[in-house]
Amino acid sequence: MTDTDIRDNAEAKRYELPLGDQVAVVTYNLSEPNLMITETLVPHALEGQGIASRLARHVIADARARGLLILPVCPFFSAYFQKHPDDADVVHPTYRQILSLQ
Repeated sequence: MTDTDIRDNAEAKRYELPLGDQVAVVTYNLSEPNLMITETLVPHALEGQGIASRLARHVIADARARGLLILPVCPFFSAYFQKHPDDADVVHPTYRQILSLQ
């Protein structure tokens, strides 16, 4: 299930979660069927509140729904998949191997 507060700003190539006057983002490059996640940015004052994980869950659900394979170049996403190997089905096979998710 996707998070309705998070939107895919395809023009800017990023998922955005507005948080008051700040925005948390996940940047990406899309070359179907691959979705390369390049960076996860949460405003410093909002770190440690699970916002990056919330974004990750949304991106994973969206990729799964769209039939995309995630290439987790972003260190946060790589670590997220290692902590949540049950989501490895949306990870590109090469990255599954690199991250020891198989």
